[in-house]
Amino acid sequence: MMTKPSPMSHALRAWMDVFMHRSMRSWHVYVKTTGLTMPQFSILMQLHYKGACGMSEISEKFDVTAAAASQLAEKLVQGGYIERAEDPSDRRAKFIQLSPKGSDLIEAGIKERYRWMDEITSNLTAEEKGRVAGALRLLTEAAKNLEDSK
Repeated sequence: MMTKPSPMSHALRAWMDVFMHRSMRSWHVYVKTTGLTMPQFSILMQLHYKGACGMSEISEKFDVTAAAASQLAEKLVQGGYIERAEDPSDRRAKFIQLSPKGSDLIEAGIKERYRWMDEITSNLTAEEKGRVAGALRLLTEAAKNLEDSK
């Protein structure tokens, strides 16, 4: 017999469902406006968060062939979103990195993705904002601790 979720678990699940739906919808809408595919945009995100990398890392990370990774990267280079650079330790190898245009695109996407959160919090009182911020700090810390213990 399954046990009924606690009120805390129920509240977290409800928030997570709304959060994920809104966040992913905002993200998907933004990506569509750029004219890029989701895999292309994912490469830009990878470069934004992890920095420059080689094509083999892109191939592994996105589980595509080296040829497919090169094809995706080539379209991003042609669009001016990424740049190729030589690996200082191996001049035959090439790194890819975000260009200023690619960086601007990702920053605008991140801003758009979180814009709806500003709308929600604008309706909360200062006290409610403080309570929510405190609760979220506790949950974030608990999640980090859980991740660190694995």
